[in-house]
Amino acid sequence: MMDLRSYRSRDARLADWLPWAGLVAPGVIVNKDGAFQRTLRFRGPDLDSSTLSELMGASGRLDNALKRFGSGWCLHVEARREPATAYPESDWPNALSWLIDAERAQDFAAAGGRFESSYYLTLSWLAPSEAAGKLEAALFEGAAQTTLAIDYKACLRSFLDETDAFKALIDLVMTEARFLDSAETLTYLHSCISERPHALAVPPTPFHIDELLADSPLLGGVAPKLGELYLKVLSVRAYVSETEPGLLDALNRLGVSYRWVTRVLPLDREAARQELEKIRKRWFSKRKGILTLLREALYREEATLLDNDATAQAEDADLALQEVNGEAAGAAFVTLTITVAERSEAAAFERIRQIRQIADGLGFVTALETINAVEAWLGSLPGQAYADLRRPILLTPSLAHLLPLSAVWAGEITNQHLDGPPLLLAATDGATPFRLNLHHGDVGHTLIVGPTGAGKSVLLGLLAAQWLRYPNAQVFTLDAGRSCRALTLGLGGAFVDLMREQEDGVGIALQPLAQ
Repeated sequence: MMDLRSYRSRDARLADWLPWAGLVAPGVIVNKDGAFQRTLRFRGPDLDSSTLSELMGASGRLDNALKRFGSGWCLHVEARREPATAYPESDWPNALSWLIDAERAQDFAAAGGRFESSYYLTLSWLAPSEAAGKLEAALFEGAAQTTLAIDYKACLRSFLDETDAFKALIDLVMTEARFLDSAETLTYLHSCISERPHALAVPPTPFHIDELLADSPLLGGVAPKLGELYLKVLSVRAYVSETEPGLLDALNRLGVSYRWVTRVLPLDREAARQELEKIRKRWFSKRKGILTLLREALYREEATLLDNDATAQAEDADLALQEVNGEAAGAAFVTLTITVAERSEAAAFERIRQIRQIADGLGFVTALETINAVEAWLGSLPGQAYADLRRPILLTPSLAHLLPLSAVWAGEITNQHLDGPPLLLAATDGATPFRLNLHHGDVGHTLIVGPTGAGKSVLLGLLAAQWLRYPNAQVFTLDAGRSCRALTLGLGGAFVDLMREQEDGVGIALQPLAQ
């Protein structure tokens, strides 16, 4: 007889651990546990061009938006650092303009890799259970008319309304905020679990997307691999005692690829109160050790020396409890991880070292995951609310400071008005490039202001030379001091000095008031 058991049994694959089931509305996914999820792409203000008061105001509005959520919701906030697009190539009309751009491209490549960040926020909501639906049907009139205890169409409408209201709130804070459509959502989810990210189209039957998206094998263990990529996960175990807006903005300037994910599990006010009371009681009981309690029982005298750290922690929990009871803040369980994926394990360790150096320098307590590495990576996937559950509880004002509220703006990839590449590629602080486009719509008016000798004329000359990358480009310059003479002649242009007579003794004069 032939043993068929080896053919009937099936080992767990990556798709079995993914939460996604299928698309039920444009950009909305239903998960295997019945939860709905929707992803928002956003970008916050640039920290370098924002004042502290602006950042505090933006953080306060984000805190107000986060307080809307309670138990049953899950938020995955991801800041993704990826290699920037290559230096743009163009057809140049003459040798000097080509030489200027070739030297800039060489300097750009010699400076090392350039990276830019993109930001996503995935909102997940688990509808009430069937038991809760039956209880509601028994308590409220009209609810028993439906055959199902839970009206999932009504739940979907409620989810869409809540997420739209959240977007309307953060529109006041973010410079960009929009929900992904169905194709963009599948592309984003695929990029989280694949070693070969690329754009995806929506299948005719958009279900069983876990099987469709999982195209890379996952090797578990203490050193997991996703296909040929080594996965290293850095988890934050303890947070700093004091926060400020844009606390982790230094990560936005690193020259490494990573996925910085903050998973937020909000709590209702009653659930938050119970958790904070447990924390307060636990710290309050640690003020006195067992020997101190025995001494008090024997001598019937209250000890004067207490554990000051436990006392301070109990007071801190009491203050948090007061803020939650007064609805001045919300509370949530927060899990913060940073994942690096590299084809070389040595390179992955080096990337983690750079990230850890920044996090530890800010006062966070971090740990490189080993046995828990796969669980931590799964917990960073959008919509996965069960894996790698951490118990640290944070209030929403501190949480708003930890989220990637600030962003280094890299500029538009293309000049939409001219339908071509950006005018020039420059560099900002860190490893982020900056694509300079002077056009806003069809208007390209520009004012350059600076002290004498700061390089304004050089910048104008560079802009003029780079302008020649566009077909049929022309440059007309009115110059004081002949600063553009050498560049004009080198580019094959005609330079006319309005203040000097020509060789034939005939000068050129302007008479604007002659007529």
